[in-house]
Amino acid sequence: MIELRAAESDGDLEAWASVKSAVVPNQPVTAEQLRASDEEGRLLLLAEADGEPVGCGIAAPSHFNGLAFVAARVLPGHRRRGIGTAIAAALVDHARALGRDGLSAFVDAAEPASMAFVERYGLSEVDHELEQRRVLGNEPAAAVPDGLELVAVADRRDELLRAVWPIAQQGYADMPLPGVISYTLDEWLREEATIAAGSFVALERGAPVGYAGLLTHAEIGCAHHGLTVVRRDRRRRGIAIALKRAQLNWAAQNGLSELVTWTQRGNEAMQALNRRLGYADTSRSITFQGPLPSSG
Repeated sequence: MIELRAAESDGDLEAWASVKSAVVPNQPVTAEQLRASDEEGRLLLLAEADGEPVGCGIAAPSHFNGLAFVAARVLPGHRRRGIGTAIAAALVDHARALGRDGLSAFVDAAEPASMAFVERYGLSEVDHELEQRRVLGNEPAAAVPDGLELVAVADRRDELLRAVWPIAQQGYADMPLPGVISYTLDEWLREEATIAAGSFVALERGAPVGYAGLLTHAEIGCAHHGLTVVRRDRRRRGIAIALKRAQLNWAAQNGLSELVTWTQRGNEAMQALNRRLGYADTSRSITFQGPLPSSG
């Protein structure tokens, strides 16, 4: 017997995180991260079969205007039993209750069955993101371009994140994304630079001209790159590579063993920069979007 319920208790969040991490091992999550990332309108569903957690789902407002982000995940040994379909139906209902008119989902390119599953809901491929990873070694200090200073966000987190917010907005506007993205200052302050000491701002005569964020990751010894962005009139001057090298140096000196980053199709320049720094291409995630399925 399949039971679906909202994951709200500490035990449910632990179970949800365990299932998600087992299904998507390169993007694990902890219960603590789930609590910290809570937002209005988010639904976390836990699926149990005979009292055993076997699946999980999420539906939440997407950063793409008018869409809801949805993901249904089922442990491999319990697939093809209708669990994913039950989770997806509940997620679609929640998206409809949020007043959204479309769906957005991410699927591992190495899972054709999962891609076929989302296509049955009328979603089509619109983009992909490339995962790149860098194993850390003896990382040298960053070579900083003349006239610039790199400052760790550290204990000035909110102050510096607010200062670079206009540059971040330029970065989001310039990303080759499949639709208009909506990202607020409150979300930026909540989600970026969760490892503040490993996040850096580039200053020119005291004014911010670039930023690179570092985020917590559930893998032991691993951290995740957040946004890397340079002010439009200061691009192609070596600022982005200096910010990345500063992060590599900090990470190596602070006990991390690997950094991971994701970049979307159309941002081949950043992907090439990462390869120059020793990052290896490791996986691809396909972005699917489509209208909300009709009810009934």
